[in-house]
This record gives sequence, C-alpha cells and structure tokens, in this order.
Amino acid sequence: MKFTKMRYPAPVWFLALSAFYLLPASGFSQTASNIIPLWKNGPPGFEKKSAEPESAKDYWVKNIHNPSLQVFLPPAGKANGTAVVVCPGGGFRLLVYNAEGVEPAAYLARLGITVFVLKYRLPREEGSPYSLDKHPREDALRAVRLVRSRAKEYDIDTARVGMLGFSAGGEVVAAVAYASGKGDPAAEDPIDRLNGKPDFQMLVYPGPLGIPDVVPADAPPAFLLAANDDPCCGVTTASLLIKYREAKRPVEAHLYTKGDHGFNMGNRSELQSIKSWPQRMADWLSDSGYLKKN
Repeated sequence: MKFTKMRYPAPVWFLALSAFYLLPASGFSQTASNIIPLWKNGPPGFEKKSAEPESAKDYWVKNIHNPSLQVFLPPAGKANGTAVVVCPGGGFRLLVYNAEGVEPAAYLARLGITVFVLKYRLPREEGSPYSLDKHPREDALRAVRLVRSRAKEYDIDTARVGMLGFSAGGEVVAAVAYASGKGDPAAEDPIDRLNGKPDFQMLVYPGPLGIPDVVPADAPPAFLLAANDDPCCGVTTASLLIKYREAKRPVEAHLYTKGDHGFNMGNRSELQSIKSWPQRMADWLSDSGYLKKN
C-alpha cells in the first residue's frame, strides 16, 4: 500500500505534568521503574537483536528491537482504574514519540488514567527484519496483555484497558481491535494466557491498514477523529464510522473541515477546532464512564 507522505512537526515544548515530560525524545528520563520491556529476554525469534540500542533525536525514536511500555502515572489520589496503551504514528519508519506518545500520555494521566506508551517494532524502517502484518500486532497484543498482568500493581480495572493510536499507530490498534485477543491457556508465559483485545479504542487520523470490511459485533467502542482535508486518513475515519453504525456498535466521530494530517495533540495548530480536539476525547471518555473511579 502506498502511503501519502506525512509531515511531522519540529521538536517542541509542551505543557505536562512535570519537568520529566518536557525532555526531548533523545533525553527521556527512562528508568527501570517506568520502562517495561514487553518480553524479559526480547521478542520471540529476535532475542539477539534486543540488545541493539534505539536511535532517538528531536521528536522521533526508531531502531526498536526491544519493544517496551513507558509508564505515565496519574497524580496522587486521582487514578480512576482506567488504563490506555498509546501507539504513536510515524508510518512504521519511526515513532513520533514526543508529540504522539509523551504528550497524549501526559494529557490522559491528568484525567486519572494510567498510561503506557508503546514502542513497537518498525517494519518499514530501512533494513528492518520485521513483517508489517505480524510484528506490530504481536507487540500490541503483548502490550495489552502485559498491562492486564500488572493490574494489581497499578490498581487497574482489567475491563477498562483501552488503546489510543495516531496515524500508523491507529493501524497497530486496528490489528488487535477487530479479532479475538484470547490468550493461550496452555502458554508457558502466564502473560500470554491473558486477553490482548482492548476494551475501547481512540483513533486519531488512523491509517487504513487493518480496517475490516465489516465491523464485528464485539468491536470495542470507538472514538474517531480526523480532518476532512487529510489526504491519507480522513476517508478511513468516515468509512469506519459508517461500518460502526452498520454494526450497531458504540461510536463517536469528529471530522474537522481543516487540519490536514499529523496535527498531534493540536497545540501547534492555528485552528481553534484542532487546538481543542483533546477535550472532545476527554468528553467521550467521561460520557463513556472511563473516568469514574472504580
């Protein structure tokens, strides 16, 4: 599939919970306490590559061979039991980790959500050994299962684990949202016995890969958002809304007149509608009951 060339913003500063969130991608304060590898010894079949260092500069991260979750906790006393796995975009060539990972994580954490930003493997990066139809899905399934396995540690309701995906990250979410996520009850690793399907999904200018011809009856409730002038993903959003309506599944969609692609959390746009779009997501989370304390 041919992808329209994406435009990504220059490195920026943004509001967040603490000075920790203000660091650029190449200087995140990553410690053992807030970085969780998806697999202890590296992803199956690629254990030897897992020791290779990531590359990070300005807004992006790539060369990911040891996929992981970075944890963002809500302020003390505000956690509500909901968890969200955030999947940044980047066309599977890199991750727009600041603007579509750290920034939304900080926003959601302020709402009381425990957030896990996923660094998934990149099949379209030059020289990548990974398959587009296999490895991002493996990482997403493992990420959701891993979050559920840590439910007691983070006081998470295992029935309130959602996903937020931007652009290609939306395609990562789609890879696990419409099929069974049932684990293998006989798996040696107890994490792989758990359900890897999200309970809800939020897709911001999602790409077309993984969108089913027919939305299944058990598809997770969806929040959809894009700009009508997005040459890549406006159509994806509109068509997915129709499919959700046909399936009679819960859905809310926002299609803005302008905004193009890659407006991230909106705070660099000159358009008021785009600047304020995260509030629409917060409203949907609240109306859907995901911000109530469990």
